[in-house]
Amino acid sequence: MAQSNYVFTSESVSEGHPDKVCDQISDGVVDLFLAQDPYARVACETLATTNRIVIAGEVRGPEGLLKEIEGVARETVKAIGYEQEGFHWKTAEVQCYLHAQSADIAVGVDAAGNKDEGAGDQGIMFGYACRETDDLMPAPIHYSHRILKSLADARHGGVKELGPDAKSQVSLQYVDGKPVRATSVVVSTQHAEGLDQDAVREIVRPHVLKILPEGWMCDEAHFYVNPTGRFVIGGPDGDAGLTGRKIIVDTYGGAAPHGGGAFSGKDPTKVDRSAAYAARYLAKNVVGAGLADRCTIQLSYAIGVSHPLSVYIDTAGTGRVDEEKLSDVLRQLMNLSPRGIREHLKLNRPIYARTAAYGHFGRTPDADGGFSWEKLDLVDELKRAF
Repeated sequence: MAQSNYVFTSESVSEGHPDKVCDQISDGVVDLFLAQDPYARVACETLATTNRIVIAGEVRGPEGLLKEIEGVARETVKAIGYEQEGFHWKTAEVQCYLHAQSADIAVGVDAAGNKDEGAGDQGIMFGYACRETDDLMPAPIHYSHRILKSLADARHGGVKELGPDAKSQVSLQYVDGKPVRATSVVVSTQHAEGLDQDAVREIVRPHVLKILPEGWMCDEAHFYVNPTGRFVIGGPDGDAGLTGRKIIVDTYGGAAPHGGGAFSGKDPTKVDRSAAYAARYLAKNVVGAGLADRCTIQLSYAIGVSHPLSVYIDTAGTGRVDEEKLSDVLRQLMNLSPRGIREHLKLNRPIYARTAAYGHFGRTPDADGGFSWEKLDLVDELKRAF
Protein backbone atom coordinates (compact mmCIF):
# COMPACT_ATOMS: atom_id res chain seq x y z
CA MET A 1 0.00 0.00 0.00
CA ALA A 2 1.33 3.46 -0.92
CA GLN A 3 2.38 5.73 1.92
CA SER A 4 -0.19 8.50 2.45
CA ASN A 5 1.51 10.75 5.04
CA TYR A 6 4.98 11.98 4.13
CA VAL A 7 7.19 14.93 3.13
CA PHE A 8 8.28 15.21 -0.51
CA THR A 9 10.85 17.63 -1.95
CA SER A 10 11.56 18.98 -5.44
CA GLU A 11 14.05 21.55 -6.68
CA SER A 12 14.24 23.97 -9.57
CA VAL A 13 16.98 26.15 -11.06
CA SER A 14 16.70 29.52 -12.76
CA GLU A 15 17.38 30.50 -16.35
CA GLY A 16 20.79 31.77 -15.20
CA HIS A 17 21.93 28.47 -13.72
CA PRO A 18 24.99 27.25 -15.70
CA ASP A 19 23.26 24.10 -16.97
CA LYS A 20 20.15 26.06 -17.95
CA VAL A 21 22.26 28.60 -19.85
CA CYS A 22 23.50 25.64 -21.91
CA ASP A 23 20.03 24.16 -22.37
CA GLN A 24 18.74 27.48 -23.68
CA ILE A 25 21.62 27.90 -26.12
CA SER A 26 21.18 24.34 -27.41
CA ASP A 27 17.45 24.82 -27.89
CA GLY A 28 18.11 28.17 -29.53
CA VAL A 29 20.21 26.29 -32.09
CA VAL A 30 17.36 23.80 -32.61
CA ASP A 31 14.98 26.70 -33.27
CA LEU A 32 17.46 28.33 -35.65
CA PHE A 33 17.56 25.22 -37.84
CA LEU A 34 13.83 24.43 -37.65
CA ALA A 35 12.94 28.01 -38.58
CA GLN A 36 14.77 27.51 -41.89
CA ASP A 37 13.97 23.83 -42.42
CA PRO A 38 11.16 22.16 -40.42
CA TYR A 39 12.74 18.77 -41.08
CA ALA A 40 16.30 19.64 -40.05
CA ARG A 41 18.04 17.23 -37.71
CA VAL A 42 19.83 18.66 -34.69
CA ALA A 43 21.68 17.12 -31.75
CA CYS A 44 23.40 20.07 -30.09
CA GLU A 45 25.36 20.09 -26.83
CA THR A 46 26.71 23.20 -25.11
CA LEU A 47 29.42 23.73 -22.50
CA ALA A 48 29.73 27.05 -20.69
CA THR A 49 32.47 28.15 -18.33
CA THR A 50 34.31 31.37 -17.48
CA ASN A 51 33.84 33.62 -20.54
CA ARG A 52 33.72 30.64 -22.90
CA ILE A 53 30.92 28.81 -24.70
CA VAL A 54 31.59 25.62 -26.65
CA ILE A 55 28.91 24.18 -28.96
CA ALA A 56 29.22 20.67 -30.40
CA GLY A 57 27.12 17.95 -31.97
CA GLU A 58 25.65 16.94 -35.28
CA VAL A 59 23.17 18.52 -37.63
CA ARG A 60 21.54 18.00 -40.99
CA GLY A 61 19.94 21.00 -42.60
CA PRO A 62 20.76 24.44 -43.99
CA GLU A 63 24.45 25.20 -44.35
CA GLY A 64 26.29 28.43 -43.62
CA LEU A 65 24.72 29.08 -40.20
CA LEU A 66 27.98 29.33 -38.22
CA LYS A 67 27.69 33.09 -37.62
CA GLU A 68 24.02 32.76 -36.77
CA ILE A 69 24.84 30.03 -34.24
CA GLU A 70 27.31 32.33 -32.50
CA GLY A 71 24.62 35.01 -32.51
CA VAL A 72 22.13 32.62 -30.90
CA ALA A 73 24.59 31.95 -28.08
CA ARG A 74 25.28 35.64 -27.46
CA GLU A 75 21.63 36.70 -27.65
CA THR A 76 20.63 33.91 -25.27
CA VAL A 77 23.19 34.99 -22.68
CA LYS A 78 22.20 38.64 -23.13
CA ALA A 79 18.50 37.86 -22.65
CA ILE A 80 19.28 35.96 -19.46
CA GLY A 81 21.14 39.01 -18.18
CA TYR A 82 24.81 38.07 -17.94
CA GLU A 83 27.03 41.14 -18.17
CA GLN A 84 29.64 40.12 -15.62
CA GLU A 85 33.40 40.23 -15.83
CA GLY A 86 33.62 36.44 -15.76
CA PHE A 87 30.70 35.80 -18.14
CA HIS A 88 29.49 38.48 -20.55
CA TRP A 89 27.34 38.05 -23.63
CA LYS A 90 29.53 40.39 -25.65
CA THR A 91 33.04 39.25 -24.68
CA ALA A 92 32.69 35.50 -24.08
CA GLU A 93 34.54 33.36 -26.64
CA VAL A 94 32.14 31.18 -28.66
CA GLN A 95 33.45 28.06 -30.37
CA CYS A 96 31.27 25.91 -32.64
CA TYR A 97 32.06 22.30 -33.49
CA LEU A 98 28.76 21.16 -35.02
CA HIS A 99 29.25 18.67 -37.86
CA ALA A 100 27.12 16.65 -40.28
CA GLN A 101 24.85 13.92 -38.92
CA SER A 102 26.22 10.39 -39.05
CA ALA A 103 25.14 8.58 -42.21
CA ASP A 104 24.72 5.39 -40.15
CA ILE A 105 22.11 7.10 -37.97
CA ALA A 106 20.36 8.73 -40.92
CA VAL A 107 19.89 5.47 -42.84
CA GLY A 108 18.19 3.84 -39.85
CA VAL A 109 15.95 6.76 -38.99
CA ASP A 110 14.84 8.15 -42.37
CA ALA A 111 11.73 6.93 -44.15
CA ALA A 112 12.53 4.98 -47.33
CA GLY A 113 10.39 2.87 -49.66
CA ASN A 114 7.83 1.04 -47.56
CA LYS A 115 9.72 1.84 -44.33
CA ASP A 116 8.29 4.64 -42.19
CA GLU A 117 10.50 7.01 -40.25
CA GLY A 118 12.08 5.22 -37.30
CA ALA A 119 12.91 6.38 -33.80
CA GLY A 120 16.15 8.33 -33.54
CA ASP A 121 17.38 6.13 -30.71
CA GLN A 122 16.32 3.38 -28.36
CA GLY A 123 15.02 4.32 -24.94
CA ILE A 124 12.16 4.67 -22.48
CA MET A 125 10.15 7.82 -21.86
CA PHE A 126 7.66 8.66 -19.12
CA GLY A 127 4.75 11.05 -18.84
CA TYR A 128 2.87 11.94 -15.67
CA ALA A 129 -0.07 13.98 -14.45
CA CYS A 130 -1.87 14.37 -11.13
CA ARG A 131 -4.52 16.51 -9.48
CA GLU A 132 -2.24 18.35 -7.04
CA THR A 133 -2.28 21.63 -9.00
CA ASP A 134 -4.46 23.30 -11.63
CA ASP A 135 -1.92 22.46 -14.33
CA LEU A 136 -2.03 18.79 -13.26
CA MET A 137 1.58 18.80 -12.05
CA PRO A 138 3.13 17.63 -8.77
CA ALA A 139 2.97 20.49 -6.28
CA PRO A 140 6.63 20.62 -5.11
CA ILE A 141 8.09 21.17 -8.60
CA HIS A 142 5.20 23.47 -9.54
CA TYR A 143 5.95 25.87 -6.67
CA SER A 144 9.73 25.54 -7.01
CA HIS A 145 9.54 26.70 -10.64
CA ARG A 146 7.22 29.57 -9.90
CA ILE A 147 9.26 31.00 -7.06
CA LEU A 148 12.27 31.30 -9.36
CA LYS A 149 10.20 32.67 -12.25
CA SER A 150 8.84 35.35 -9.94
CA LEU A 151 12.35 36.32 -8.87
CA ALA A 152 13.52 36.39 -12.50
CA ASP A 153 10.59 38.61 -13.49
CA ALA A 154 11.52 41.00 -10.69
CA ARG A 155 15.16 41.03 -11.82
CA HIS A 156 14.21 41.72 -15.43
CA GLY A 157 11.85 44.39 -14.11
CA GLY A 158 14.66 46.32 -12.47
CA VAL A 159 15.57 44.71 -9.14
CA LYS A 160 19.32 45.10 -9.65
CA GLU A 161 20.27 43.46 -6.35
CA LEU A 162 19.49 40.05 -7.85
CA GLY A 163 21.76 38.10 -10.22
CA PRO A 164 20.68 35.58 -12.89
CA ASP A 165 21.81 32.40 -11.11
CA ALA A 166 19.39 30.90 -8.57
CA LYS A 167 18.03 27.64 -7.17
CA SER A 168 14.94 26.76 -5.15
CA GLN A 169 13.79 23.73 -3.21
CA VAL A 170 10.36 23.16 -1.72
CA SER A 171 9.45 20.40 0.76
CA LEU A 172 5.74 19.75 1.18
CA GLN A 173 3.93 17.75 3.81
CA TYR A 174 1.35 15.32 2.44
CA VAL A 175 -1.62 14.13 4.50
CA ASP A 176 -3.77 11.36 3.06
CA GLY A 177 -1.77 11.72 -0.15
CA LYS A 178 -2.50 15.43 -0.60
CA PRO A 179 -0.11 18.37 -0.05
CA VAL A 180 -1.14 20.61 2.84
CA ARG A 181 1.81 22.89 3.67
CA ALA A 182 5.53 23.55 3.20
CA THR A 183 7.84 22.14 5.85
CA SER A 184 10.87 23.96 4.40
CA VAL A 185 11.75 26.31 1.57
CA VAL A 186 15.28 26.87 0.26
CA VAL A 187 16.20 29.69 -2.11
CA SER A 188 19.76 30.47 -3.14
CA THR A 189 20.10 33.50 -5.37
CA GLN A 190 23.04 35.34 -6.83
CA HIS A 191 23.17 38.90 -5.54
CA ALA A 192 25.08 42.16 -5.82
CA GLU A 193 28.43 42.59 -4.06
CA GLY A 194 28.07 43.98 -0.54
CA LEU A 195 24.39 43.14 -0.12
CA ASP A 196 23.61 41.94 3.40
CA GLN A 197 22.09 38.45 3.59
CA ASP A 198 19.21 39.71 5.72
CA ALA A 199 18.41 42.09 2.86
CA VAL A 200 18.53 39.21 0.37
CA ARG A 201 16.15 37.26 2.58
CA GLU A 202 13.63 40.09 2.59
CA ILE A 203 13.88 40.48 -1.20
CA VAL A 204 13.13 36.77 -1.61
CA ARG A 205 10.38 36.42 1.01
CA PRO A 206 7.45 38.07 -0.86
CA HIS A 207 8.14 35.95 -3.93
CA VAL A 208 7.71 32.80 -1.85
CA LEU A 209 4.65 34.07 0.00
CA LYS A 210 2.79 35.02 -3.18
CA ILE A 211 3.49 31.67 -4.86
CA LEU A 212 2.63 29.27 -2.04
CA PRO A 213 -1.08 28.92 -1.18
CA GLU A 214 -2.19 30.98 1.79
CA GLY A 215 -1.18 29.40 5.08
CA TRP A 216 1.36 27.04 3.48
CA MET A 217 4.54 28.96 4.38
CA CYS A 218 6.98 27.08 6.59
CA ASP A 219 8.17 28.46 9.92
CA GLU A 220 11.03 30.96 9.93
CA ALA A 221 13.60 28.44 11.12
CA HIS A 222 13.04 26.35 8.00
CA PHE A 223 13.07 29.22 5.51
CA TYR A 224 16.61 29.07 4.14
CA VAL A 225 17.92 31.88 1.92
CA ASN A 226 21.52 31.63 0.72
CA PRO A 227 22.49 29.14 3.45
CA THR A 228 26.20 29.50 2.56
CA GLY A 229 25.99 33.19 3.50
CA ARG A 230 27.17 34.62 0.16
CA PHE A 231 26.40 34.13 -3.53
CA VAL A 232 28.06 36.84 -5.64
CA ILE A 233 30.03 34.75 -8.14
CA GLY A 234 27.52 32.70 -10.10
CA GLY A 235 26.59 31.32 -13.47
CA PRO A 236 29.19 29.66 -15.70
CA ASP A 237 31.91 31.76 -14.06
CA GLY A 238 31.22 30.01 -10.76
CA ASP A 239 30.51 26.51 -12.06
CA ALA A 240 30.70 25.00 -15.55
CA GLY A 241 27.41 24.23 -17.25
CA LEU A 242 26.38 21.45 -19.65
CA THR A 243 23.29 20.71 -21.71
CA GLY A 244 21.03 18.01 -20.32
CA ARG A 245 22.05 17.87 -16.67
CA LYS A 246 18.73 19.02 -15.19
CA ILE A 247 16.39 16.31 -16.46
CA ILE A 248 14.48 15.99 -13.17
CA VAL A 249 14.02 19.76 -12.94
CA ASP A 250 12.77 19.67 -16.54
CA THR A 251 10.10 17.07 -15.80
CA TYR A 252 8.32 16.17 -12.54
CA GLY A 253 10.79 16.96 -9.78
CA GLY A 254 11.28 13.28 -8.95
CA ALA A 255 7.57 12.62 -8.37
CA ALA A 256 7.45 10.29 -11.39
CA PRO A 257 9.92 7.93 -13.10
CA HIS A 258 12.33 9.27 -15.70
CA GLY A 259 13.74 7.38 -18.67
CA GLY A 260 17.10 9.18 -18.46
CA GLY A 261 17.07 11.09 -21.74
CA ALA A 262 17.49 14.87 -21.86
CA PHE A 263 15.32 17.12 -24.05
CA SER A 264 17.24 20.27 -24.90
CA GLY A 265 19.32 20.44 -28.06
CA LYS A 266 17.32 17.72 -29.82
CA ASP A 267 15.00 18.10 -32.80
CA PRO A 268 11.60 16.39 -32.49
CA THR A 269 12.59 13.24 -34.38
CA LYS A 270 14.48 12.31 -31.21
CA VAL A 271 12.01 10.32 -29.12
CA ASP A 272 13.85 11.30 -25.93
CA ARG A 273 12.04 14.57 -26.45
CA SER A 274 8.96 13.97 -28.58
CA ALA A 275 7.81 10.74 -26.93
CA ALA A 276 8.23 12.25 -23.46
CA TYR A 277 6.00 15.11 -24.63
CA ALA A 278 3.49 12.61 -26.01
CA ALA A 279 3.44 10.63 -22.76
CA ARG A 280 2.77 13.81 -20.75
CA TYR A 281 0.05 14.82 -23.22
CA LEU A 282 -1.75 11.51 -22.88
CA ALA A 283 -1.35 11.32 -19.09
CA LYS A 284 -2.62 14.88 -18.68
CA ASN A 285 -5.68 14.18 -20.82
CA VAL A 286 -6.44 11.00 -18.86
CA VAL A 287 -6.42 12.96 -15.59
CA GLY A 288 -8.16 15.93 -17.19
CA ALA A 289 -10.96 13.62 -18.35
CA GLY A 290 -11.50 12.41 -14.79
CA LEU A 291 -10.46 8.84 -15.61
CA ALA A 292 -7.80 8.88 -12.85
CA ASP A 293 -6.35 11.21 -10.23
CA ARG A 294 -2.80 10.15 -11.09
CA CYS A 295 -1.46 8.67 -14.29
CA THR A 296 1.99 7.48 -15.32
CA ILE A 297 2.62 6.42 -18.91
CA GLN A 298 5.78 4.73 -20.20
CA LEU A 299 6.65 4.43 -23.88
CA SER A 300 9.63 2.50 -25.28
CA TYR A 301 11.34 2.60 -28.67
CA ALA A 302 14.13 1.00 -30.68
CA ILE A 303 16.33 2.96 -33.07
CA GLY A 304 15.04 2.79 -36.61
CA VAL A 305 11.73 1.16 -35.58
CA SER A 306 8.61 3.17 -36.36
CA HIS A 307 6.28 1.93 -33.62
CA PRO A 308 6.57 1.89 -29.82
CA LEU A 309 7.67 -1.44 -28.37
CA SER A 310 5.43 -0.97 -25.34
CA VAL A 311 2.79 1.34 -23.89
CA TYR A 312 2.46 0.98 -20.12
CA ILE A 313 -0.11 2.79 -17.97
CA ASP A 314 -0.27 2.99 -14.18
CA THR A 315 -2.99 4.99 -12.44
CA ALA A 316 -1.69 4.12 -8.94
CA GLY A 317 -5.02 2.77 -7.76
CA THR A 318 -6.85 6.00 -8.65
CA GLY A 319 -8.18 4.86 -12.03
CA ARG A 320 -11.89 4.68 -12.75
CA VAL A 321 -11.50 2.61 -15.94
CA ASP A 322 -9.69 -0.55 -16.95
CA GLU A 323 -6.04 0.27 -17.66
CA GLU A 324 -5.72 -2.28 -20.46
CA LYS A 325 -8.70 -0.78 -22.26
CA LEU A 326 -7.33 2.70 -21.58
CA SER A 327 -4.06 1.73 -23.27
CA ASP A 328 -5.97 0.53 -26.34
CA VAL A 329 -8.03 3.72 -26.49
CA LEU A 330 -4.97 5.96 -26.25
CA ARG A 331 -3.30 4.09 -29.11
CA GLN A 332 -6.43 4.70 -31.19
CA LEU A 333 -6.52 8.41 -30.36
CA MET A 334 -2.86 9.07 -31.11
CA ASN A 335 -0.40 7.51 -33.53
CA LEU A 336 2.63 6.93 -31.30
CA SER A 337 5.14 6.45 -34.09
CA PRO A 338 7.83 9.18 -34.18
CA ARG A 339 6.17 10.69 -37.26
CA GLY A 340 2.71 10.38 -35.72
CA ILE A 341 3.77 12.20 -32.55
CA ARG A 342 5.40 15.02 -34.49
CA GLU A 343 2.39 15.49 -36.72
CA HIS A 344 -0.20 15.23 -33.93
CA LEU A 345 1.56 17.76 -31.69
CA LYS A 346 2.93 19.80 -34.63
CA LEU A 347 6.47 19.68 -33.29
CA ASN A 348 8.41 20.63 -36.44
CA ARG A 349 8.45 24.28 -35.46
CA PRO A 350 10.91 26.61 -33.72
CA ILE A 351 9.19 26.36 -30.32
CA TYR A 352 11.91 24.95 -28.10
CA ALA A 353 14.07 27.73 -26.62
CA ARG A 354 11.15 28.76 -24.42
CA THR A 355 10.96 25.26 -22.91
CA ALA A 356 14.54 25.26 -21.62
CA ALA A 357 13.90 27.04 -18.29
CA TYR A 358 11.20 26.58 -15.62
CA GLY A 359 10.08 23.16 -16.84
CA HIS A 360 8.84 21.56 -20.04
CA PHE A 361 5.53 20.60 -18.42
CA GLY A 362 2.81 22.44 -16.58
CA ARG A 363 3.07 25.36 -19.00
CA THR A 364 0.35 27.23 -20.89
CA PRO A 365 -0.01 26.29 -24.59
CA ASP A 366 1.04 29.15 -26.87
CA ALA A 367 -0.87 30.44 -29.89
CA ASP A 368 2.03 29.57 -32.20
CA GLY A 369 2.03 25.92 -31.10
CA GLY A 370 4.48 26.07 -28.23
CA PHE A 371 3.72 23.61 -25.42
CA SER A 372 1.13 21.85 -27.60
CA TRP A 373 1.58 18.77 -25.40
CA GLU A 374 -0.13 20.67 -22.57
CA LYS A 375 -3.47 20.87 -24.40
CA LEU A 376 -6.49 19.00 -23.05
CA ASP A 377 -8.03 18.41 -26.46
CA LEU A 378 -8.51 14.64 -26.02
CA VAL A 379 -10.70 14.96 -22.93
CA ASP A 380 -14.06 14.75 -24.73
CA GLU A 381 -12.98 11.77 -26.85
CA LEU A 382 -11.70 9.95 -23.78
CA LYS A 383 -14.96 10.53 -21.94
CA ARG A 384 -16.94 9.21 -24.90
CA ALA A 385 -14.77 6.10 -25.08
CA PHE A 386 -15.79 5.14 -21.55
